[in-house]
Amino acid sequence: MAVGASSIAGRQHPPIRRRSWRGRVPERLLFGVIGFVGVLLLWEASVRLGLLKASLVSSPSGVINAAIIDFGSGAIQPHIETSFLEWLVGFAVALVIAIPLGFALGSFRRLEFLVDPLLAALYATPTVALVPLIILLFGVGIQSKFAVVFLEAWVTLTVSTINGVQSADRRWLDIARSFRAPKSLVFRSVTVPSSIPFIITGIRIAAGRALVGVVVAEFIASNIGLGFYISVNGSFLNASRVMLGILLIGGFGVFVGELIRRVERRFEAWRPAFN
Repeated sequence: MAVGASSIAGRQHPPIRRRSWRGRVPERLLFGVIGFVGVLLLWEASVRLGLLKASLVSSPSGVINAAIIDFGSGAIQPHIETSFLEWLVGFAVALVIAIPLGFALGSFRRLEFLVDPLLAALYATPTVALVPLIILLFGVGIQSKFAVVFLEAWVTLTVSTINGVQSADRRWLDIARSFRAPKSLVFRSVTVPSSIPFIITGIRIAAGRALVGVVVAEFIASNIGLGFYISVNGSFLNASRVMLGILLIGGFGVFVGELIRRVERRFEAWRPAFN
């Protein structure tokens, strides 16, 4: 017992390692905040030193003052709510239609050959060129904004889903067919897991394109929304409110993109690997 006790007493315990602040804070978030704050400080200093004209680009302090006034009076909230509604509805409809269509086109080659020229034409055509036609079809109401946002997101989502379906490892498909697995089982166990990472990447890209659609639609025909807010204040040379609208749209885009990126990292493990 004495030997055992002495050996236990003499055993050295590994030192307790404390996690540094760098381990607690995600590196991506840390450097992103540092870069953003650095740009704001450089922007403010450039305006105060006269290197940039405040009448053209405003300044962070001017944007903050404009935000306090417009949020305090409630003048900007209807614009934010309308733009968010347009983005949400148009993007949700694109998700519901594009993903099943992408699975169908990726699974049936002849169907893909039939629709691919249309997808290529829509992808190559700037949405702003289609806005007059969309207004003729849907009017100048909110329905035309939904249609523009839908078009911006739909093609990207469809193409990414097709690429995901066609990326399924041929070896896994051959193994499933050699065991005479039903097509439904092959679809669930091979095609869907292979497609998920591609679909989520497409969702992240399409979310940003949908925001572009919101602004484009509101620039051309609207009397409310952040695009309209930016356009009207730009016509009155109110740089602070123009920059406020731009920062709100950009901040929402960064938030949604980072949220989808986290989901994307979790589903990356769904990609089949052949060992």
